[in-house]
Amino acid sequence: MRPVHALAGVACLALAAAAWAQSTPVAAPDNAPVQTAPLVEKPATWGDAQAGQAKAGACAACHGLDGNAMQQNAPRIAGMPERYLAEQLHLFKSGQRTGGLAAIMAPFAGILSAQDMRDVGAWYATQKAGTGVADDTAIAEGPNQGLKFYQVGERLFRSGDPARGLPACMACHGPSGAGNPGPAYPALHGQDSAYVTRRLEEYRTGTTTYTAPAHFKLMAAVSKSLSDEEIRSLASYVQGLHTRAPGTTKESIAR
Repeated sequence: MRPVHALAGVACLALAAAAWAQSTPVAAPDNAPVQTAPLVEKPATWGDAQAGQAKAGACAACHGLDGNAMQQNAPRIAGMPERYLAEQLHLFKSGQRTGGLAAIMAPFAGILSAQDMRDVGAWYATQKAGTGVADDTAIAEGPNQGLKFYQVGERLFRSGDPARGLPACMACHGPSGAGNPGPAYPALHGQDSAYVTRRLEEYRTGTTTYTAPAHFKLMAAVSKSLSDEEIRSLASYVQGLHTRAPGTTKESIAR
């Protein structure tokens, strides 16, 4: 397995490097507030989670009080990296993100300043992501016949497909799907499978209205060769993926 993971990691790092080179650098957070690159409007300090909690009241209707959405088609945002959430709010506000529930999100994002976006992102970043259950339905036909959907998804998530130049998802999103706060890659673990399916299908089209599409192009390059079955499989796998609590062992899980 090591050579496959190595190839997948190298492929993803190459794609990520291209995306990072086209994105605006943002200083790493320090113990004290720091000035960072603006979210178009004005410079913003890194978010204040306490302030973000107060500003996130309207978000609860769809995303839940703690970011673990119960509303159909609304993503779980608990535990998402702060910078990722702030970036998505900016895309909704500026009208660049138009798919899915953008028509609902745009008015809420439209009243937020760049600092508000950071604060809301900081609040949800402190919340613990819930867990879902993977679909263990067996695939009825084709090359993966007999395998369960989540098993095909696990293979792609952890090993990718070097023959097609597909990197492992975990190379960028982490082995447990916890995301990456540096280049603003989202957390995936426990995410609703219907939402993941829709987003992968959007990426697979390869078309976007983003003015800085580096991250979109990164995902479009990964998604373009995925079949409907593979997208469903990945969505199923990440819905059931979750982080392991500190001190958890195989023996304690078995009990």
